[in-house]
Amino acid sequence: MSKGRLLYNYPLPVRVWHWINASGFVCLILTGFQIRYAEVLNFMPLTVAISIHNYVGFGVIANFFVWLSYYLGTGNVKIYIPDSRGWLALVWEQLKYYGYGVFVGKHNPHLMSPENKFNPLQQLVYLVVMFVFLPAQMMSGLFLWQIKKYEEYINLLGGIKLLDTIHVLLFFLFTSFLVIHCYFATLGHTPLARFKAMLTGFEEH
Repeated sequence: MSKGRLLYNYPLPVRVWHWINASGFVCLILTGFQIRYAEVLNFMPLTVAISIHNYVGFGVIANFFVWLSYYLGTGNVKIYIPDSRGWLALVWEQLKYYGYGVFVGKHNPHLMSPENKFNPLQQLVYLVVMFVFLPAQMMSGLFLWQIKKYEEYINLLGGIKLLDTIHVLLFFLFTSFLVIHCYFATLGHTPLARFKAMLTGFEEH
């Protein structure tokens, strides 16, 4: 089978950020499960899990601001902003592909390029995840880290129980997102093509 053309879709800063973020998420999820279900899980001491969770959490927060600075500084943040022109029709085409086309060998209706990296559904999901859910999770985590110090702000947000509930719900959301993200990453022209692209920067089309 002949090879397609190679496009440099993932610059080095994006790849470095991505893998730091991915490893941080996995670590936070594992330690989060240990902290949340300490009475039934015991794959690491609770104090160790809390300590790792806190340190890695700060690393993910710092990494987020590196990501934000890069995309704002380069102007590439626009790849996350859906184009309102024909957006619903494009979303419908993408839904049909994910719900049916991908299982019968249809081609992805979205043609990826460095300037148009995400399809309309990805744009919507990543926009909400990166600019709403992730900042909310980081803020709730910071408040839970120093409850006494941020008690006034916690009370303004509805109290510790509500804040903890938000943090846990977002924790499950990010866990689900990671699983779904890995599944969709296998939908390239080969199951490992997109994983390879995130290592080399080049994606075959």
